[in-house]
Amino acid sequence: MENDTILNIGFDDTDSPKGMCTTFLAYKVVNFLQKEKTEFLDYPKLIRFNPNIPWKTRGNGAVSIKIKTSNPTKVKNKIKNLVSKYSDTINGANPGLVFFQSDSIPKSFTEFSNLALWQLINRGTAKTFAKKNNLEFFYQGNGQGLVGAIAAIGYDFKDHTLELLSYRKKSKFGKKRKISTPSVKVMQENTFPNTFNSFDTKKGKILIAPHGPDPVFYGIRGENVNSLLYATNIIQSDEKLDGYMIFKSNQGTGDHLQNILNHKNMKPYASGYILGIVSILPKIIKGGHVFFKINSENHEFWCAVYKPTGLLNIASNLIIGDKIRIGGGVRKASKNFPRIINLEYIKIISLEKDHKKINPLCISCNKKMKSKGKNQEFQCIRCGKKESQKVTIEIPRKIKKKLYLPKISAHRHLSRPLQRIGKVNKNTKFDDSVSWFHVYEK
Repeated sequence: MENDTILNIGFDDTDSPKGMCTTFLAYKVVNFLQKEKTEFLDYPKLIRFNPNIPWKTRGNGAVSIKIKTSNPTKVKNKIKNLVSKYSDTINGANPGLVFFQSDSIPKSFTEFSNLALWQLINRGTAKTFAKKNNLEFFYQGNGQGLVGAIAAIGYDFKDHTLELLSYRKKSKFGKKRKISTPSVKVMQENTFPNTFNSFDTKKGKILIAPHGPDPVFYGIRGENVNSLLYATNIIQSDEKLDGYMIFKSNQGTGDHLQNILNHKNMKPYASGYILGIVSILPKIIKGGHVFFKINSENHEFWCAVYKPTGLLNIASNLIIGDKIRIGGGVRKASKNFPRIINLEYIKIISLEKDHKKINPLCISCNKKMKSKGKNQEFQCIRCGKKESQKVTIEIPRKIKKKLYLPKISAHRHLSRPLQRIGKVNKNTKFDDSVSWFHVYEK
């Protein structure tokens, strides 16, 4: 196939809250391409973009596939038909599809993709980009899916993970998933640290299965193909599945929080991090959520830590002067608050000493003295000994200089779990001889 066409295919926004899934479309596309004896040049890529985009359905994931084909026209036409067939446009999906014929990806694509990781890109910008770069593109609805379609093609991996997604038969769409809880627990124990975020041991809760009506039965995230194939053989369920596919992904990399936020780029829905000093003591509001302010480069920013993260105790023990790095997404201003950063992690760089003034201690009786009144001296009620002023003591801090992450059930698709801190995965080479795609017998 030396003289064949190298084709990059990108698509996004084919699902809605009521059904379908962009990865399921990818599964159907790959099934078609395999029957056409297409040469795959890499694993299908599942790229998660800015999770704070308000109109995303679930994980804001787009897919790209790189192939070599002798009949690009036939492939393009068939994929267009598949996008139309497997997009839930009736319930609000706005699918976008892009074709780019080249072995190398221009820098402009990568820049577009990097921006989509942490900022909001509107569909008009995507359409302009597609026309400027002479891309073949197709969309339905308002075309918002073109953003992810272009960005998925342009994504440049600095680190990656893999995910095995198993799919249900059509007759099971929308029905309750039944997976053996003990089998998921055993799977996590047997595959750690090569899989992650599969089971919440504190809550006894399965984390690999979605809860909506989409075609995905479960997804196992990990570091290599063999671990995923081993893991899926441990999972037990009575449901007969349609098949599975392994994606190369940026999940678990924290890619969306690599850019520094400041007063110029802190636009609504942006994601990133800020390094600064706590400037206003944390306040606990109704519902148990914690709000405080951080000063960075002479600008103050409101920060919010919500109860589901499990970080309330950490946030509430911050004091003025603590130096911290926080990562999160920018919430749009409301009537009651300006723009707020919703925290996804807190890293404590340094802790201020916490001093408190208390009534002096009688050294003879080992009892706290009592005040005789406003601006009066202090006196021991037992022996009568007097002191003129309060004493200052240092209160031990209840938090430490370290990284604090949300509890596992509050992790987003892109959140970097504790076991991946400091880990960079660059060495997964595509091997078409392994069972990365499989449709079960009917």
